[in-house]
Amino acid sequence: MHLTLLDWILIGLYFGISLWIGLRGFQKSGSSASEFFLSGRNMPWWLLGVSMVATTFSCDTPNLVTDIVRQNGVAGNWAWWAFLLTGMLTVFVYARMWRRSGVLTDLEFYELRYSGKEAAFLRGFRAVYLGVFFNVMIMATVSLAAIKIGRVMFDVSPVTTLVFAAVVTVLYSSIGGFKAVLLTDFFQFLWPWRALLVLRWWW
Repeated sequence: MHLTLLDWILIGLYFGISLWIGLRGFQKSGSSASEFFLSGRNMPWWLLGVSMVATTFSCDTPNLVTDIVRQNGVAGNWAWWAFLLTGMLTVFVYARMWRRSGVLTDLEFYELRYSGKEAAFLRGFRAVYLGVFFNVMIMATVSLAAIKIGRVMFDVSPVTTLVFAAVVTVLYSSIGGFKAVLLTDFFQFLWPWRALLVLRWWW
């Protein structure tokens, strides 16, 4: 695929805005752990919701959904539509209880709720399973999808794709904290919709 100067300008603009959002939140995010990890617990519900939805639009999701529909038809989407029930419970029931407990992470909640050797084992297992196995597998699938897209669209090596994507993502999330992640999710969610609207208008 041949990319024009305008294409590269838009790509640079995309990465530049993502970094700018992280830099904007640098000073405030570093003021406390609560500000960095929870943005002071004062983010609007709609921004949190859009961030959750935008996360499911990561580069590996279209590949997964396409494969599900190819193998099982449209009804196969119930494999992930079923999460609607637990999502609604989280938003309207569990989130309020979580906020009231004042914890930052689920492991901290276990520390508050349970005690003894069994609880220590549960916390350790969750930390290893989610922190090492589960997250590594998720990052691997997303990275593989990004590599495929980078090869098809830009004809770049896997290393180049991962370096560019990882550097920008790590910078804005580590500098700006949770608020920067929310705002970049919002921006990245609007970006493809803008492209779809332009394509619809063009056709």
